Amino acid sequence: MSITILGIESSCDDTSAAIIKDGYLLSNVIANQDVHKAFGGVVPELASRAHQQNIIPVVDQAVKRANISKNDIDAIAFTRGPGLLGSLLVGTSFAKSFSLAMDIPLVEVNHLQAHILVHFIKDIEKDKKIPEFPFLCLLVSGGHTQIVKVTNYLEMEIIGQTIDDAAGEAFDKCAKAIGLPYPGGPLIDKNAQQGNKDAFSFSKPRIKNLDYSFSGLKTSFLYFIRDSIKTNPDFVKENMFDISASIQHTIIEILMDKLEKAVKGTGIKQIAIAGGVSANSGLRNAIQERALNLGWETFIPEFKFTTDNAAMIAITGYYKYLNKEFASQDIAPLARFPY
Repeated sequence: MSITILGIESSCDDTSAAIIKDGYLLSNVIANQDVHKAFGGVVPELASRAHQQNIIPVVDQAVKRANISKNDIDAIAFTRGPGLLGSLLVGTSFAKSFSLAMDIPLVEVNHLQAHILVHFIKDIEKDKKIPEFPFLCLLVSGGHTQIVKVTNYLEMEIIGQTIDDAAGEAFDKCAKAIGLPYPGGPLIDKNAQQGNKDAFSFSKPRIKNLDYSFSGLKTSFLYFIRDSIKTNPDFVKENMFDISASIQHTIIEILMDKLEKAVKGTGIKQIAIAGGVSANSGLRNAIQERALNLGWETFIPEFKFTTDNAAMIAITGYYKYLNKEFASQDIAPLARFPY
């Protein structure tokens, strides 16, 4: 029997709906919110209002592009958290209402778990390589940085994570320090491709085990820029490419050092990356280099699956549906969502 899942993603500033049938993606519609660029970051109240405006048209388009009827949907999966509470409330409320109206199961999804499961989204038009269990996933986004041991579709263990700032946040804050607009991470990546990664050096944190820290690096970078500008007011303008390349190289080396340590400690050489920062060209190159030099088998998501999207929610909902893990109507969203 075929299983069709409608996925809803509304954890931050993108409203998204997707349809997955038997693990194959039929549609994935995303409405972006440009209003936040003027404020240098996501404004929660504006985000939740935009979700309210976008969610019905986005779901309607997802159903139409999938060439199905809403009556064909067997369950609705939604992001319960983590994320902005106001944004999550919009998606949760819609999902609960749709579940009641259509008399279909409701499936809650952990946003971070969903980022990892993008590697299992099937494409009708082409085959793709998928990880074998167990595998390690470096999950890197604006709000989270984790090394996760994945035992099966729904069993995951965090074996390392940031104790303060996330890598994506470090990218954006460093970008802001050198005058780049929000979101600055992709712009640092673009500039870095024309710069010398060894032009400037930044100290790496010494954190025990497999945990990360980026607050110290971010602070030292700010001081470096401040002091350099005192000496030369045009320092940033004259060295933009080299600054970008150097800070990107440092952040990526911090990420990869701990990932290498995790591989040695677990003996697992099936390695995946996920999350918004997995779109970074430097990180993609670094993990591919390790694959060649250290014998890893690596899995890198398509660019369209690196940012927040409902396809990842739908595929997670699909596996939870198979496992009969359904939510009740009294469920509430969570801004913080532990495994």
